[in-house]
Amino acid sequence: MMNEFGKFERLVQKFDQGSKLIRAWELKGGISAQITGLEVLYPSGRIMKMIVRQHGEDDLKRNPNVAADEHKLLGILKAAGLPVPMSYHLEQSCEIFSKPSILIEFIEGKTEFTPSNLKDHILQSAINLAKIHRVDCANLSLSFLPKLENTYTEMLNNNDRVILDETLNLSLIRDLLKYFTPLPSMNKEVILHGDYWPGNLLWKEDKLVSIIDWEDSGIGDPLADLSNSQLEILYHFGMQAMNDFTNQYKSMMPEVNFTSLPYWQLFAALRLSSFPEWGFEKSKENNWRKRHKSFVRQAINRIRLN
Repeated sequence: MMNEFGKFERLVQKFDQGSKLIRAWELKGGISAQITGLEVLYPSGRIMKMIVRQHGEDDLKRNPNVAADEHKLLGILKAAGLPVPMSYHLEQSCEIFSKPSILIEFIEGKTEFTPSNLKDHILQSAINLAKIHRVDCANLSLSFLPKLENTYTEMLNNNDRVILDETLNLSLIRDLLKYFTPLPSMNKEVILHGDYWPGNLLWKEDKLVSIIDWEDSGIGDPLADLSNSQLEILYHFGMQAMNDFTNQYKSMMPEVNFTSLPYWQLFAALRLSSFPEWGFEKSKENNWRKRHKSFVRQAINRIRLN
C-alpha cells in the first residue's frame, strides 16, 4: 500500500511529470479541510511550494463537487485579478486519495489578529470584500455555485430540530427570520465568499496578499457576506473596527441597497452563534457574548424602525 508521501508524490507527478516531491508537511489551522504543504523540485532546478486541500466530510456531504467547484472558482477569481491562490490541478478520480483534492499555489503569508495598524488592516479587508462583489458576473458561467439564500433557509429549517442557546436569544432570531423570509431581492446577485473573516485572510508585511478557503462560496445578495464579516470583525476587533469596516465598504459600493442589512445580520448572528462550544477561556467567551447580543439588539432595533 502506498504511504502518504508516495500519494502526494504521485499527485505532484500527475500535475507535472518531471517534478519530484522533496517534502510534505501538515499545515495547522484548517478546520473544514485537511491542508498539506508540499515542496517540489522541478527539472529546471527550481524549488516551489504548493498546497493540497482535501475537503472534510461535512463539506463533501453538503456538496460532493466542492473540490471541483473551488478549483473552477479560483480560476475565475484569479482571472478577475483578485488576490487568491492559483489552483493548479484538480484530482477527483479518487485513485490516489479516498476523496477529491486540489493542488493550489502556496502563498507566503499568515492570518493576523493583532495588526500593527488596525485602521489600515480594516480598510484593506473592506476593499477586498468590495473587489469580490464587483466581479462582473454577466459573462461568467456560475451555475455551479449555490444560491446562498437557499443555504441560509436550510439553516433555519435545521434549527427547528436542535436546542438553541436561549442566552443568545437564538429562538427569537430564528422566529423573526422565519417570519420575514424570503427577504425581498433589492440587490444584483454577486459572487459571495461565504465565510469572509480574519481567519481566511493572509497578510505579509501589513499587506493583504491572499483570500483563502472558498468552500462556502455561492452567489447572492452582497449583504450576506457583509453581515458575516461585520460580526466576525466585532468579535475580534470591536465595535469601532466593525463600524469603520462597514463605512469603508458602503463608500465603495454605492450601488448596493442596504435596507435589508438588519435581516442579514440576524442570519449572521444565528450562523456564528456556536462559539460557546469552542473552548474559549471564560473572559473571552463572555466578551463575545456581549458583542453578539449588542449586534442582535442593534439589528432588531433597526427592523422595528423600518
